[in-house]
Amino acid sequence: MPVDPPPDNGAAPAPDAGDDASKLAEIIEGRRAKIDQLRDAGVEPYPVRFRPSHTVPEVRAAYPDVAAGTETGDHVTIAGRLVAKREMGKLRFLVLREDGQDIQLFCPLAALDDDSRALMDLLDTGDWIGATGEVMASKKGELSVKPATLTLLAKGLRPLPDKWHGLSDTEARFRQRELDLVVNDDARRVFEVRSRVLSALRAEMEERGFVEVETPMLHPIPGGATARPFVTHHNTLDVDLYLRIAPELYLKRLIAGGMRRVFEINRNFRNEGMSTRHNPEFTMLESYAAYDDYHDVMELTEGLIERAARDAVGTTDVTYQGRPLSLAGPYRRATLLELTAEATRRPDLRYDLDVADLRALCDTHEVHWEHAWGGGKLIVELYEKLVEGDLWEPTFVIDHPVETSPLARAHRSDPHVTERFEVIVAGRELGNAFSELIDPSVQRERFEAQARARAAGDAEAMVVDEAYLRAMELGMPPTGGLGIGVDRLVMFLADVSNIRDVILFPTLRPEQT
Repeated sequence: MPVDPPPDNGAAPAPDAGDDASKLAEIIEGRRAKIDQLRDAGVEPYPVRFRPSHTVPEVRAAYPDVAAGTETGDHVTIAGRLVAKREMGKLRFLVLREDGQDIQLFCPLAALDDDSRALMDLLDTGDWIGATGEVMASKKGELSVKPATLTLLAKGLRPLPDKWHGLSDTEARFRQRELDLVVNDDARRVFEVRSRVLSALRAEMEERGFVEVETPMLHPIPGGATARPFVTHHNTLDVDLYLRIAPELYLKRLIAGGMRRVFEINRNFRNEGMSTRHNPEFTMLESYAAYDDYHDVMELTEGLIERAARDAVGTTDVTYQGRPLSLAGPYRRATLLELTAEATRRPDLRYDLDVADLRALCDTHEVHWEHAWGGGKLIVELYEKLVEGDLWEPTFVIDHPVETSPLARAHRSDPHVTERFEVIVAGRELGNAFSELIDPSVQRERFEAQARARAAGDAEAMVVDEAYLRAMELGMPPTGGLGIGVDRLVMFLADVSNIRDVILFPTLRPEQT
């Protein structure tokens, strides 16, 4: 096999390099030439399979205390991405990375077979390789594998970022998540936390007797939340359909059908702005339980958050953005009205105050208002501006106004509000829940009021969902419903402030070419 490879510095050009594009093209061209050399020598640079005996993490776990300079006599076959290489005379050191863990390949050239020795000079950082050899520790005590054979598993054409500059451009990290995972250990940590959160939520729901279900992602009408939908067209049916903004109405139809406890970990889509807290495509856990009310759902919410914290990070006492945060229950409970009255210093604040008075109060606190809004909406706007962002410890903000809660049951003792709560953590809404409205006549009135608001220009208002009303008319038992933002929960537990850090492939502006 030829051993005179084209030159390759093995790393992407530094950010301040001259003509980055031409340097990258030169590196890729050099690596393509190596592929030609490999194939000329009868080596397939993209083989069909390989059989490791161990993963790199398994080897590290199995040999935690090998003394410096010791050969164990145990042989393993491992594989991973080549992330570093250096040479010292007739000795080569390679570093393989798999599942976020590294192991050294200690490679005296004389110990390699002829093909592996020739392959050594055609390897670049970024290549995937396999190695079979003895587990040992170097003279400096570094756990290593001393290979007798090396196998190329995939030739990388594009170089990895050099170790000094890494992948520091935030946009590049989100757009090239695969590269982010290679070079940024923290990215892998965040998504391991996310995986454990999802497993914990699912386990907690199943242990509480909930059945996991799947409901449609294409809806004939947008419903289940007040949000602007994405619209698509089904060619065969020649109808417009909407990516779901929430699965709520379908899940409650299952309750009407006799399923007692259901949940779905679902992907929702809302055609709205993007920010550090909002992505148009996001993940929710949504659940409904027959015979429960919103007090029962508060207990469920505490249980889910506590379980996610314990399973994902080992504790309910976390640090978020440098500030302690306890996720252990019980959580504080306070009405939206009393919190807003305190913030505005208006102990007389009520939902039935004259609208002009409430508009003047909004003006005083520089809160935007619109003429179509009633007292409930105006007070909610004041709450969101003056209160929500300051609620650090988990808080159930309960009893939201009827005007802003079209799917929630009217409060059993106050006609102006509903039995609804939002759970607020570190100034952000983490979840939303109700004692569900189960009277089909009242629900129709609410839908029709929403439809009038939509006709008046509110693009986020709901429409009348006759299929859901028909299901309600069968009879729906008392029900408690819950929605928890999975992405935001992961943000708290992984200690990141940008939602894009917890979504593998977040929505981005089109790449400029």
